[in-house]
Amino acid sequence: MKAMVIREFGPPDVMKLEEVATPEPGLGEVLIEVHAVSVNRTLDTKVRAGKYARPVALPLVLGVDPSGVIAKVGEGVSNRKVGDRVTTALRIAGSSGADAIRLMGVHAWGGYAEYVRAHADTTTIVPDGLDFPTATVVARHAPTGFHLLQDHAKVQPGEWVLVMGAAGGLGSAGVQIAKYLGAKVIAAAGSDERVKVGLDLGADAGVNYRAQDLTIEAMRITEGKGVNVVFENIGDPDLFPKAFNTLARYGRLVTAGGHGGGVVPLDVNRLYLNHITVMGRTGETTDAARLSLQMAAEGKFKALIDRIMPLSDAPKAHELVEGRGGLGKIILNPQQV
Repeated sequence: MKAMVIREFGPPDVMKLEEVATPEPGLGEVLIEVHAVSVNRTLDTKVRAGKYARPVALPLVLGVDPSGVIAKVGEGVSNRKVGDRVTTALRIAGSSGADAIRLMGVHAWGGYAEYVRAHADTTTIVPDGLDFPTATVVARHAPTGFHLLQDHAKVQPGEWVLVMGAAGGLGSAGVQIAKYLGAKVIAAAGSDERVKVGLDLGADAGVNYRAQDLTIEAMRITEGKGVNVVFENIGDPDLFPKAFNTLARYGRLVTAGGHGGGVVPLDVNRLYLNHITVMGRTGETTDAARLSLQMAAEGKFKALIDRIMPLSDAPKAHELVEGRGGLGKIILNPQQV
């Protein structure tokens, strides 16, 4: 099969299109013919550059969220069959605990290839009528959004939720999930165009945090009460404290991102005096993946896609993502080499 292989860390052109052996599914595994895989800033471009927070072994094929058609099933697989259309979970089956987290496309060869091997239990069926690029984007971000907002922040109907980076992959999912949970949403982003994306996805109000004071605007929108939940995925040293200062008493901040730097100041006095909870979380559940894909199939969840590119254009795709241009995810189609 053809795959984009990394044999050294560095700029985008370290990825080379190579002919490699097609993997065979092992016990409990399936082989997926990949039709879509997204390009992620942290889990693709930083890994490729050798800047990921955890050790990465080379050679490696990137791609944490491939979707496609099952081409072969391994021994012991009874819940999947050849021809099933599936997405894959980020985490590799059997990994648990902070020191044991293993991710497809980071610690095992991923979806920048014509075929990828995955454990059957980490796949989710794609509903009829839902295309692979949309399924890939939805499965990548929406289950994480549910995990953070529903399972950990425990968003309640009527609460105010401030979503940072509202036009990004995780942020746009956060806007839609918060609305699904019955919350009122402030979409915060770095330009008027990106704020409008959040509003178009259903947010009740928006703030351009590069042109306006985020704290002042959020307090104005909530009539001085503050927000109940901040959905953070940027980790910018200037923006984080402004978002934190929008929280009302007993507020909760959940975060699963740090591409803005990740090291931020924290007002500890405000933290304990206002009984604020700060949670860093990753992960997703199978039920959330199924729900997210069904919502998308019913037109109740929108995936933002900038463009779809052939696998050989992966270096260009990384340049575009690192340049932070465009709106929505960039998708690679390994069936278009």
